[in-house]
Amino acid sequence: MSMGDYCIETRGLDLFYGDFQALTAVDLQVPARQVTALIGPSGCGKSTLLRVFNRMNDLIDGVRVAGTVRIDNEDIYAPGTDLLRLREKVGMVFQRPNPFPLSVYGNIAFGLAVHRLAGRREYGMVVEQALRDVLLWDDLKDRLHQSALSLSLEQQQRLCIARVLPLKPQVLLMDEPCSALDPIATLHIEDLMRKLKRDYTIVIVTHNMQQAARASDRAGFMYLGKLIEFDETASIFTHPRQELTENYISGRFG
Repeated sequence: MSMGDYCIETRGLDLFYGDFQALTAVDLQVPARQVTALIGPSGCGKSTLLRVFNRMNDLIDGVRVAGTVRIDNEDIYAPGTDLLRLREKVGMVFQRPNPFPLSVYGNIAFGLAVHRLAGRREYGMVVEQALRDVLLWDDLKDRLHQSALSLSLEQQQRLCIARVLPLKPQVLLMDEPCSALDPIATLHIEDLMRKLKRDYTIVIVTHNMQQAARASDRAGFMYLGKLIEFDETASIFTHPRQELTENYISGRFG
């Protein structure tokens, strides 16, 4: 795979929380404009790896990172890296919807104001486009000044995705984005991922094996901080190369 084909690359990535090594020698190439799923049992390092890509682990005392992490061929751990710019480039959606206690409109306009990405006269157009991108405009166009906290959980999660889009990220990180949703809402969010990957590189962490199989193009199986196997999702689920992967996929542990 050439550099033009992938968006994220790690080489020899180690991460320590104090004396505890949470990631060990992770080599990974994430293809651009695809959905990549990270799977594995609880505590295996999936979410830690996800947070490496926008350096959210930096917020934890005692974290130390070694190795190389490149996004769009830029070393994001190089001295002088602009973290605000990085987090514009790499958006994140969390496990539970976390809309701000503002209106629907205010949730999306907030980022525009903080990052000074548009003049106030442009806010309306940007808000509309963001809501259209997550298929919420028709439902919410007459409720823009209603509290975002009054929306259904699925609508709140879509709004959280919409809130990121005006920042024009290259990468969307999603940490268990459907864990708080019912099965129907989960399928809707998966459909949205498939739509968004035309414009964004998406990396998700999921414990839901069926979701990984349905929604992702590539999957990485992690165990005890190591990336055991990374391949096309169909291959991971039907012809895993590693016995440990097969044991996890078949439910022998996890």
